[in-house]
Amino acid sequence: MLLKNYEKLNVRTNHFTPLPYGCSPFKREITEYIKSGFINLDKPSNPSSHEVVAWIKRILRVQKTGHSGTLDPKVTGCLIVCIERATRLVKSQQSAGKEYVAVFRLHSAVEDKKEVLKGLETLTGALFQRPPLISAVKRQLRVRTIYESKLLDFKPDKNLGVFWVSCEAGTYVRTLCVHLGLILGVGGQMAELRRVRSGIQSESEGLVTMHDVLDAQYVYDNAKDETYLRRVIKPLEALLVGHKRIIMKDTAVNAICYGAKILLPGVLKYEDDINIGEEIVIVTTKGEAICLAIALMTTSTIASCDHGVIAKIKRVVMERDLYPRKWGLGPTATLKKKLMKDGLLDEKGKANDKTPADWFKRYTEFSHTGEKLGSKSKAAVEEVEVEEASPNGDAVETVEQEEAAGGDGEERKKKKKKKKKESKDADE
Repeated sequence: MLLKNYEKLNVRTNHFTPLPYGCSPFKREITEYIKSGFINLDKPSNPSSHEVVAWIKRILRVQKTGHSGTLDPKVTGCLIVCIERATRLVKSQQSAGKEYVAVFRLHSAVEDKKEVLKGLETLTGALFQRPPLISAVKRQLRVRTIYESKLLDFKPDKNLGVFWVSCEAGTYVRTLCVHLGLILGVGGQMAELRRVRSGIQSESEGLVTMHDVLDAQYVYDNAKDETYLRRVIKPLEALLVGHKRIIMKDTAVNAICYGAKILLPGVLKYEDDINIGEEIVIVTTKGEAICLAIALMTTSTIASCDHGVIAKIKRVVMERDLYPRKWGLGPTATLKKKLMKDGLLDEKGKANDKTPADWFKRYTEFSHTGEKLGSKSKAAVEEVEVEEASPNGDAVETVEQEEAAGGDGEERKKKKKKKKKESKDADE
C-alpha cells in the first residue's frame, strides 16, 4: 500500500543495511494483524456508535477500540473502527472530510424543482450551524464548511427529495435540511441519512457488516481459518495512502519510535511536491508506517541539502523495539559510556570535576532548541589551563595549594573572583 509506485519515488541514496526485522503489513501474524488494523464498518440503524464499537471490542477480544466520528443512532453507513494500535490514528480520521446521502421532507409543496436546486447551491461554503436539541456536543453556534452538494432526486407530489453532500467533519446534515426548508419558505426536516465516505474510506470498497465481523471471528476460533478475518480487517497503513511518503533506512526506524528527530542522513527515498507544514507519513522499506509527521523541508530542499531535520513527529504509530536499537554505537558515544562507567562523567552524562579537558574539545552539548550549552566544569578546566600556561608562577602555586586543600571547582572559581576583585581594589 505505502510502497505503491516505489520505483517512481525520488532517490536520495541506495546505500543502507537491510535488517531481517519487520514485515509487510499483510504478512503480520494474525494477533499482530488484528491489533494494528481497522474495520470499515457499515453501521446498522438504531444502536449508537459507542455501542457498536463496544460490541466489536467484545467480539474480537481486544483491549482498545475507537471510531472515526459519531453517527446518530438512526444513521447508517461508514464507521471506521480502529483496533488497539490503530487508535493512534483516530484523531486524524475524525477531522477528515465526510460525504452523506440524505432524504429530506418539505412541509409544503414548492413551485418548481429549480427552487430546491437553488436552495442547495445557496447552502455551500462556510455556514453557521447550531447542533440539534439531541446531539453529542455542546449546543453553541459554530461554522462548518459545505464543499459540494448535488440534488439526486425530487418528487414534488410527495415533497420528498434526495441529495448528496460533501462536508467538513462536525457538520449536522439534520440542521442543513432544516435550513433548506427555511430558505424555500416552506419548512423541512431530514427523513433519513447515510454516510457514504469517511476520510479516504468509502462504502464502495471494503465495507463490512457486524455479521461479517462475528462470522469471521467464529470461523477463526473454530476452523482456525484466518482468511475471512484478514478480509474483514485492514492494516492501519490503508488509512495513510493519501499522505506524501518518506522512506527511512532500517537502522533509523527504532530511533524514530523513541522520538528522535527525523534527519536527512536516514532518508532513502521521498515523494514529489512535499510542502512545509504538510502532514506526511514516515515509512519503512517494507511498507510499515512508522509515524505521522509535519514536514519541515520541501522536496527541492531535501534534494539539495545533505543534513538537517526534515520533519517533526506528530504521532508515532509503530511499537518500540520492533527493529533493533542502532544508535549510541559510534566512537564518541562509546567513549561517553566509558567515561560514565569510570566516574569521569556523572550518571546523566554531564561533566563533573573529574572530566578530562580533551572531552570538551571533541564533544559539544546542545539544548533542545539547538543552542550550545556551556559547562561550569569546562570553564573551570579552561581557567586552570590558562593559569598553568601563564609565565607568572603565583597562579600555578595558588592552584596547587587549593588542590592540596581539597577544594572543588566551584570553590576555586569563587576564590579566583575574590582575589581578582581584591587586586583591582588595591590598584585603584
